[in-house]
Amino acid sequence: CGSRSMWAVAGELDPTRATTMRIMPRSTFTDTVLLFSTRSLRMFAYGFLSIVLVLYLTESGLSEESIGFLLTMALLGDTAISFWITTVADQAGRRRMLILGAMLMALAGAVFALTNNYIALILAATIGVLSPSDKEVGPFLSIEQAALSQAISNDRRTAIFAWYHLAGSVAAALGALVGGFVCQQFATVGFSGAAVYRPLVVAYAVVGLLLAMAFTQLSRAAEASPGEPPTQSPWLGLHESRGVVLRLSALFVLDAFGGGFILQSIVAYWFWLRFQLDPAVLGGIFFVANLLAAGSALAAAGLARRFGLINTMVFTHLPSNVLLLLVPLMPTLEWAVGVLLARFAISQMDVPTRQSYTMAVVHPDERSAAAGVTTVARSIGAALPPTLAGYMLADSRLMSLPFFLAGGIKIVYDVWLYRVFVTSPTYNGSAGTS
Repeated sequence: CGSRSMWAVAGELDPTRATTMRIMPRSTFTDTVLLFSTRSLRMFAYGFLSIVLVLYLTESGLSEESIGFLLTMALLGDTAISFWITTVADQAGRRRMLILGAMLMALAGAVFALTNNYIALILAATIGVLSPSDKEVGPFLSIEQAALSQAISNDRRTAIFAWYHLAGSVAAALGALVGGFVCQQFATVGFSGAAVYRPLVVAYAVVGLLLAMAFTQLSRAAEASPGEPPTQSPWLGLHESRGVVLRLSALFVLDAFGGGFILQSIVAYWFWLRFQLDPAVLGGIFFVANLLAAGSALAAAGLARRFGLINTMVFTHLPSNVLLLLVPLMPTLEWAVGVLLARFAISQMDVPTRQSYTMAVVHPDERSAAAGVTTVARSIGAALPPTLAGYMLADSRLMSLPFFLAGGIKIVYDVWLYRVFVTSPTYNGSAGTS
């Protein structure tokens, strides 16, 4: 990185150099509240859709193989859309690009609710923004975090990102709980088949419209250069930080490839296949799981201050992946759920630290692009595994293989990440203390 990026790292990683917390202007404070609210609303929608999506498509007549391919196309489409939107957002306008992403989310939900034509579903999944898990998809996360980083001081970034992650995880947990309960109620009053799940797909489209309206309220302070003409960057919105962003992206592809085998919708379907759980029980399980994940994000900020960003990322993620390997080996539902919950209790500690690290090592006018490129890299990595997982779930002999592949690949990622960055003269373990 260039010298300006290095000063950002120094402020982030050395409390004696860190910029003191400044009092935010009213517009900036309002934007921060708004971005936390849009994150929560969006993750609520992702949470309820992840519980019912595969079940809805199954009841609509699609096979496991077809569903797996559809999920892959959804992730690939989100990748392409996110790549374009996030790399131009700092120049074209963050508010404008967030509104566009929200409208594409509404489009995907509307098409899925209105038809079961497979070609139409493929097109909507590819062009629109559709989340098959309780994790972020689309351009939202990258642009929102760039705007948040502009509103807070370096020494507060990891903590604010932890709270931002907490807000999303709690919302996703509530969405999973509400989604399961709503489906149970529709079944009780006589709905059957895909009709049990369709109201939640409609609700997903409505959330997209609500987000679009909310983003219109963002102020000019959220833009990359408020009050100044945007600067043009030479390559995908990156200049000084290109090298470190590409190295991080390569590692994130591997991590996401492993994670693509265990999207929440796939895990929920695995529990339904193996233990015949109804949606209400599945919703309860993932409600607790996401609450545990939310708590782990808050713990990450304290650990990062003491042990460093890279150390926190690796040494909390590694044991969570060992637990992931154990889930399908458990003999009973209780044991399988217990191990899954234990995994969720530590699995998300790397998220706010990873996001904070990315923001710390890039120039401020590269933040949307850097977050976008690394997020797109993760989407690319996660795109193919759902198709493979679909074939595995269709065969009772292979239905647990996604857990083993995911855990093993993610362990390789943890080891590789530590080896690459802990020995780097610029991004070493002693530097990651914020």
